[in-house]
Amino acid sequence: MGVIRESLSGKRIAITGATGFLGTALVERLLRAVPECELVLVVRPGRRGAQHRVDRDILKNDAFDSLRAAFADDPVAAGGLEGETFAEMCSRRVTALKGDVATDGMNFDDESLAVLATCDIAIHSAAAVSFDSALDDAVEVNLLGPYRVAKALRDAAEVRTEPTPAGRAPGTPAHLVAVSTCYVAGSRRGKAPEQLVNESPFFVDVDWQAEVDNARLARVEAERASRQPDRLEHLRGEAYGGLGPAGGPAISERTEQLRQRWVGKQMTHAGRARASSLGFPDAYAFTKALGERALVETRGDVPVSIVRPSIIESALAEPAPGWIRGFRMAEPVIAAYARGLLKEFPGVPEGVIDVIPCDLVVATILAVAARGPKTDDNGEHHPDVTQIASGSGNPLEYGQLVDLVRSWFTEHPVYDEKNQPISVPEWSFPGRGRVSRQLGRAQKGLDLAEKVLDALPLRGRQAEFGAELEERKDQLERASGYVELYGAYTECEAIYELDNMYELWNSLDDNDQANFAMDPKLVHWPSYVHEIHLPSMVQQARLKMSPGNRQTSSRNDRLRKQVLSDNRQLAVFDLENTLIASNVVASYTWLATRHLDAPDRARFVAKTLREIPTLLALDRADRSDFLRYFYRRFEDAPVDRLAEDASEMLSDLLVTKSFPAGIRRVREHRRLGHRTLLITGALELVTEPLRPLFDDIIAAEMSVSNGTYDGRLTVVPPTGEARYQTLVDYASAHDIDLQEAVAYADSSSDLPMLEAVGFPVAVNPETKLASIARKRAWLIEHWDKSKGAPSRTLPIGPLSHGINSHGNNTRGTSKSRKFLTRSKQ
Repeated sequence: MGVIRESLSGKRIAITGATGFLGTALVERLLRAVPECELVLVVRPGRRGAQHRVDRDILKNDAFDSLRAAFADDPVAAGGLEGETFAEMCSRRVTALKGDVATDGMNFDDESLAVLATCDIAIHSAAAVSFDSALDDAVEVNLLGPYRVAKALRDAAEVRTEPTPAGRAPGTPAHLVAVSTCYVAGSRRGKAPEQLVNESPFFVDVDWQAEVDNARLARVEAERASRQPDRLEHLRGEAYGGLGPAGGPAISERTEQLRQRWVGKQMTHAGRARASSLGFPDAYAFTKALGERALVETRGDVPVSIVRPSIIESALAEPAPGWIRGFRMAEPVIAAYARGLLKEFPGVPEGVIDVIPCDLVVATILAVAARGPKTDDNGEHHPDVTQIASGSGNPLEYGQLVDLVRSWFTEHPVYDEKNQPISVPEWSFPGRGRVSRQLGRAQKGLDLAEKVLDALPLRGRQAEFGAELEERKDQLERASGYVELYGAYTECEAIYELDNMYELWNSLDDNDQANFAMDPKLVHWPSYVHEIHLPSMVQQARLKMSPGNRQTSSRNDRLRKQVLSDNRQLAVFDLENTLIASNVVASYTWLATRHLDAPDRARFVAKTLREIPTLLALDRADRSDFLRYFYRRFEDAPVDRLAEDASEMLSDLLVTKSFPAGIRRVREHRRLGHRTLLITGALELVTEPLRPLFDDIIAAEMSVSNGTYDGRLTVVPPTGEARYQTLVDYASAHDIDLQEAVAYADSSSDLPMLEAVGFPVAVNPETKLASIARKRAWLIEHWDKSKGAPSRTLPIGPLSHGINSHGNNTRGTSKSRKFLTRSKQ
């Protein structure tokens, strides 16, 4: 049977962090390799409870595929009961317990403590593992988490009235195996032995309780600083720069998101700064080190063992070769390198990159749990440390890893969006400072290019270049983040000693060594990297490993099928630059010049051209204010004449500037039985000739007095959040589910409407919307005017027959002549 299985058999084991990478592997190994044990999984419950989270986030993971198949084939041979299914076995052996290590008391009630009291062993693997965690988040989970678990075990022992299944007496706390990290040794060089952190001569003695208080205070101060007027004004400007005239609510929501992000960055920076000041690479290692100290100092009579892995990576063999959950440290860097994003990365080529497959870590944890706590000659428990790493016994040099990665991606290149293989460069192993400076210069260049593009009225395929520029900026920001986060680890020259691990390994019999392999010397790095890790990593990262069809077109085809599904209920369209290549200025120009002679037309054109910068700036600032300002020009315009002219404008201007693909799309939606709606800031008189295309039209309306318009809108123009509310009200009135609706628009000012529906479509988008659509994987359509359609530099109406030889208007009232005179001026 083996010592490990025999020792753990019949015991009840509590596990924190079971939804994580290491925790899931622990659960799988225990259910498969120790079929006589029971598990209590402590998880944050979520909205549907702890059991649902265990079922969904743990037991459905592909780590259990082989065990699930074994139960389907022969449940008894798999360690189950006759006729038992995998789900039934899990129901019998796994108990979900709601709890949160980031909260004082772990949110345990009396019932929770009673369940914990039945456990013989607790494995604490929950951690904030991100290297860029906010300082206070890392403190709550990594520093205080072990302390809270130990306290819960003491409290559970006090309420225990009967022995545990394995015979642990009332009042006797369970054995706690706490998972830490080798990097608690800090940024040291040379040997790092298996000793408690406070026993190291390089550990700076700090008060961990004071660190907790100051981390919490740092959050308060960052929140206060984020609400200062200057900061909020800057963030609102940044929000507007990203969204454009999307409306007040959208800008406010984005501003608050940016404020929270700013606070998060301040807390991340605080964590890095504090960690660096004490000789740690980041807040993760720093808080893990203080977590060990807090646990040892406050454990009371809880027997404690600490297991320290180095960087945990994909499985060597179990539960399957290459199995991994989420991206670890190396994957983002490798993926960025394979995509051509990182041309070089800091590090010491002859230095050791200390990675260890997750199944070796799991085996070490279970071996320590099976061995039990270490005691002295008097039977007293003393915290002990076991490290599991590769650097001291089977080192993988950083330069060797780079060579292995480069050779593999040279043979198996990633393909770009143009179906071209990406050539991976040779790294020169520079220092972090040099790489950071190079990335900084590139960032400044892209910032300048972005400012230039923002000043240009680009849209459609031209705007895609601006979106690509923003994506490139995001890539550079990520690359800078990788250098900041992981550079210290690639330059680390600590060698983690494994004396205690090998003592434990050598104590195991052949059966245990075969079933619970944990010797790093078993890993052959070239085979592991080429045949196990990288094939798994590219699948996890969804890298494009073959030319195939262009991802953008195939994705658009899939999205287009969804948009035109029979299940859709409503298709709502914007008008200008969505269905026609025109705008309110063009419509007004056509109508205003319809009854002007040639000299007056020339003066009108000159005046309009001078106004363009002002109008463009006003439109960018607030679409609704722009429309109110601009429509004042229709004061005293005759209703009847404009209705007649608008009908003529349909064929002379609107149709010639229409996008045939857009008109076909409207008709296709109607053919499929979808309701069609046009919502536009254009005037109702302009859209009236289009009414046969749509079930309903909602447009801007002007009030009328004595047969003429007065230039004042009767309601808020349907732009921004007003357009969103108009759509919501329309859907409610017609019993339409907006998640089954499609919306077509071209501008970020339409963002509230696009976000309201289940299927947004960006049509010939301007730069900001193009960027947003690409990031959110929306359908992007590029619709063109018909080839051969009349192309006019200026949208001037044809000369009216109501103009006499002297250039005077022969029709209309005195008020209509005021409108004409104003157009002349």
